[in-house]
Amino acid sequence: MATDIAAMTKQQLLQTIIATLETDLALFTSAARTAHVAATHVECQPDNKYDTTALEASYIAQGQANRAQEIRQALEVYRALALQPFDQGTPIRLTALVTLEDEQGRQRLVFLGPWAGGMKIPAGEGEVVVVTPNSPLGRGLLGRLCGDELQVGEINAAITYTIVSVA
Repeated sequence: MATDIAAMTKQQLLQTIIATLETDLALFTSAARTAHVAATHVECQPDNKYDTTALEASYIAQGQANRAQEIRQALEVYRALALQPFDQGTPIRLTALVTLEDEQGRQRLVFLGPWAGGMKIPAGEGEVVVVTPNSPLGRGLLGRLCGDELQVGEINAAITYTIVSVA
């Protein structure tokens, strides 16, 4: 899987993250506007004290507006993000593209980013998953070196990964 990713540079990965966030921002902004219009529409006005249609629609509008604001903040951070160079002896920190291998030999690629944890970026036949330093995996990666092992998860269900490469 790592060879599939070799064709994707970190700069291309960053641009893909930004484009995905821009698309998400447009979607949530539009959804928030639509929900706001629905919440304030005359047909949503309560018929009696038990009718909560307008209230529920306003909660949806507020939630979508909040999510749009979070995405807007993530976009600002990613647009200003300076990608750092890494080699096999550089401790892992933000902007590292890390190849992990589990005990069964399956590889997983993660990008240590400041926001948008959980985002999956298709790359070749695999994907790159964005993790943040606030996640258990992100915390576990910080400061590690190529060749190090780390465990992620509960003791009974922990997964052991070996850091195969860092770019």
